[in-house]
Amino acid sequence: MRRKKKYTEPFEVPRDPSERRSQRFFNELYDRYAATLYGILQTIVHDQETAKDLLQESFVKIWQALHTYDAARGAIFTWMLNIVRNTAIDYLRSRYRNEQQKTDTLPDYVNEHENWSVQPEVDHIGVGELLDTLSCDHRRIVELAYYKGYTHSEIAEELGIPIGTVKTRLRAAIVHLRHLLCNEL
Repeated sequence: MRRKKKYTEPFEVPRDPSERRSQRFFNELYDRYAATLYGILQTIVHDQETAKDLLQESFVKIWQALHTYDAARGAIFTWMLNIVRNTAIDYLRSRYRNEQQKTDTLPDYVNEHENWSVQPEVDHIGVGELLDTLSCDHRRIVELAYYKGYTHSEIAEELGIPIGTVKTRLRAAIVHLRHLLCNEL
């Protein structure tokens, strides 16, 4: 990964989809968001090498789908985050991963946790501060859905609440976060 930068200015996405295919634009996307997306992948898959592989795979998908990005529907980071999250979830659900988990022993992540760079990477764009504004119930659901890759059904089972409640709370949390982000811009 490249040198970390802290970006304070808004990111301008070219309106013309063909301009989004330039190397300069893609390098800017990578420089701005790779570290944060890598940290999120590490949180989901709990393995640095796998997170690196999934980051590369995600950026290939992002490159191939840049022409489909619509700024009216949300921020480029949110769009990229969904691609990265879905790539990680696909990996976790794959047959290979399930078979591997059946035969491998569980590694000890407790001691490695201090070395993970997830929190600083996520916080450098202010995500941690935004999540702190949510109620505990909403924050837990967002963390399970976006950081751990849980489905709505899995969240409902984990928290012992109806799936409809999970969907309602997740939607309310997203609306709240969107409102905060819109007020910052």
